[in-house]
Amino acid sequence: MKPLLLAKPGVDLDKLQSNIVYLTDVKVDFDGFVALNIKEFSVHFNELRVVIGPNGAGKTTLCDVISGKTKVTEGRVFFNLRETTDLTDVEIASLGIGRKFQTPTVFDSITVYENMELALPGRRGVFRNLWSNETSDERDRIFSILKRVHLADQAHRQAKYLSHGQRQWLEISMLIVASPKLLLVDEPAAGLTDKETELTAELLLELKGSHTIIVIEHDMDFVRRLNSRVTVLDNGQVLADGTLDVVQKDPAVIEAYLGR
Repeated sequence: MKPLLLAKPGVDLDKLQSNIVYLTDVKVDFDGFVALNIKEFSVHFNELRVVIGPNGAGKTTLCDVISGKTKVTEGRVFFNLRETTDLTDVEIASLGIGRKFQTPTVFDSITVYENMELALPGRRGVFRNLWSNETSDERDRIFSILKRVHLADQAHRQAKYLSHGQRQWLEISMLIVASPKLLLVDEPAAGLTDKETELTAELLLELKGSHTIIVIEHDMDFVRRLNSRVTVLDNGQVLADGTLDVVQKDPAVIEAYLGR
């Protein structure tokens, strides 16, 4: 692994020290198309932040930059007091970033419990897990998390038999058991029933105190349930930032997103 880069001169140290995610003067240019152009974006430690915006606004690119999947054309990216601008996505993930995409990525042919085993820290890889036995502490941790998401009674059921909502909860649980400092969660309410949506919001709010969470979401009812700070993106730029009630009244937001 490359050496971790500590903050260089020229960065606002107060903002760097009070935020687990800090982006400054970030620009992502794909052959002339500017996908992201953000002067500043920051998320406090153990904050739940919601990012909204129309299709093509730059929401996924923002998460790609934070996770290292996409490299910035200009600017600097920091995570947990470290500069990650030039690190690979694997190196950044090892610092404590877990990502959940819109479509759940779980292993259908194995059980819920076995999926959780695969996600344990230091246990990534099928062959490593074939020859490893979880400790009693790990087993207790897995069942504690599964109980929280109402999946304990499904622990020995193959994942392919879960509902869409249950698969969403399983993937979030797989992230949690890996003990990340930051969760990047893409549209967790997509395709859920009303009850599943309510339970998913409750789960994210419970996690808020022990994890930093960035949620990309389109469902405004779900965003309101989260009752958290909202950042609105449009054309790769931060259009507004604040509570949902505040940003919903912003004429620029109404024009760009909420009024469409």
